[in-house]
Amino acid sequence: MKSARERMNIISAYNQVGTFRRAADLCGTTHKTVKRVVERAEAGGPPSRTPRPRNFDAVTDLVATRVDASNGKISAKRLLPVARAAGYEGSARNFRRLVAEQKVLWRKAHSHTRRPAVWSAGEYLVMDWAQAAPGVLVFCAVLAYSRWRFVRFAADQKASTTLAMVAEALAMIGGVPAKILADRMGCLKGGVVANVVVPTPDYVRFASHYGFSPDFCHGADPQSKGIVENLCGYAQSDLAVPLLTEAAITGQPLDLRTLNAQAVAWCSQVNAALHSEICAIPDQRPGRRTTAAHVIAVIAA
Repeated sequence: MKSARERMNIISAYNQVGTFRRAADLCGTTHKTVKRVVERAEAGGPPSRTPRPRNFDAVTDLVATRVDASNGKISAKRLLPVARAAGYEGSARNFRRLVAEQKVLWRKAHSHTRRPAVWSAGEYLVMDWAQAAPGVLVFCAVLAYSRWRFVRFAADQKASTTLAMVAEALAMIGGVPAKILADRMGCLKGGVVANVVVPTPDYVRFASHYGFSPDFCHGADPQSKGIVENLCGYAQSDLAVPLLTEAAITGQPLDLRTLNAQAVAWCSQVNAALHSEICAIPDQRPGRRTTAAHVIAVIAA
């Protein structure tokens, strides 16, 4: 079978010389092949082929319905008896192909289409909590534009503890971002109306005092807080796990004062190093200290 380029060469040669045999000599093929290619091109291309029926066509709608009802989680193994009862007589392997195709179609129809986030200096501080060990929690915050990171340890994640951590982070930043994006923390969430989080009165007063707008992630949407999720994982693996492992080996208990001293040193180290994603040093990025006079005045008030 001739490729598309070979067919184009045959048609071009025929248009130049005008006969099938001379075009065949130029292209190194037979005059019958030249005639067939030219006639097919003049007729508008090759005839359309009727797709062959597949042995699972009769149960395709059944599988699509079950995949949609299970949110794309049902397995081909559990669907096969249902398909057999509906008249499917093919192999289990072929049926697995059908289920896999339907799952791909379901994911495409229910996927979140998002563009990569484009941050600007001083716009967002993103924060979240993570658990390092039973009774030991890690507060993580990151400036979205500069990737400047703030990590501290705590024994709980109450509203008072969270707000104290935010206040310390703002003091370390030397400025106040336009918005602070948080997960749907129960300590800061007063309620949900039309899938929009309503902050607690204490958090509203805190935000008004510092001059930022409280913002919350969408429900069941990890993409909106992926930047701080990465920091939480990094802080646990690079900071918390080595500290807790060393404490378990030596038998010396770690208190929050010791853990936070190590966290301060760790933040100074990572914020002064070249960030692999932005190819810049977070401490030297714009937006790190844009409104220092404002935050100093707020803290002093």
